[in-house]
Amino acid sequence: FAIGSGVPPEKGLFTAIIAGFLISFLGGSRVQIGGPTGAFVVIVYGIVQQYGYDGLAIATLIGGLLIILMGLTRCGVLLRFIPYPVTTGFTTGIAVTIFSSQIKDFFGMQLSEVPAEFLEKWSAYASVIHTCSMCTIILAGSTLGLIFLLKHFFPRFPGTILAVALATIVAYIWELPVETIQTKFGGIPNMLPAPSFPELSLERIQEVFPAAITIALLGGIESLLSALVADGMTGQRHRSNSELVAQGFANIGSVIFGGIPATGAIARTTANIKMGAKTPVSGMIHAIVLLFLMLFLTP
Repeated sequence: FAIGSGVPPEKGLFTAIIAGFLISFLGGSRVQIGGPTGAFVVIVYGIVQQYGYDGLAIATLIGGLLIILMGLTRCGVLLRFIPYPVTTGFTTGIAVTIFSSQIKDFFGMQLSEVPAEFLEKWSAYASVIHTCSMCTIILAGSTLGLIFLLKHFFPRFPGTILAVALATIVAYIWELPVETIQTKFGGIPNMLPAPSFPELSLERIQEVFPAAITIALLGGIESLLSALVADGMTGQRHRSNSELVAQGFANIGSVIFGGIPATGAIARTTANIKMGAKTPVSGMIHAIVLLFLMLFLTP
């Protein structure tokens, strides 16, 4: 999601670690997983292109404060008035967004920059379809097929992890000509950055304030819709205002440690529930494991 948003991949990890922990630790949903999401990709990409990462950081900081204010003023209760078709449409829209963002890499297309907008993205794919890599397609297709097979025959088994690990080993042993994180981005750092605040000025705040409102509204709505989807799967009820306050603090924490906007992640929350999660500890473990992976398995 970080790569799709136009920032280095480690910023997505920083977000998932810091914001993911805070969302689970402070949030109003027992099984919500937080971090960078597909719904934010188009928004973040546009802000980065217009204002740079510093502008995004300031907008996210302000957006976090606005989300906290929404929680303190009990705006979370307004979610009960959102019709169910809006919830299902929003969830489906995120799925389409994520799917669309992966086409270039799935087919190994030679495209220097993927447009953020949906129609422009697919138009760009069509223009470079002749550059597809058969090796990449076979590797990606085999990985996806293995995931579906394992999910069908062993639904409780973390088949995605096994499939990705096996595909990585195959690509390494046979030296397949496919891109990796290292060949494309130079690897990932093995530590979190030192906490720091973006440089603030009245002029800069005024400049990015519309973007901050967008981040706050999208972050708040998506987190509550994700929690609502989780409620439907678990039979529990989340505390919407507590969730908003947690999301606000999580976004502030994410920016302090060099991250990007965060919210409740419907896909990862669903995976969390299907793996048997019952308490917020699962989300905190998710963040801590990501931190350990980054500390001990990189660069």
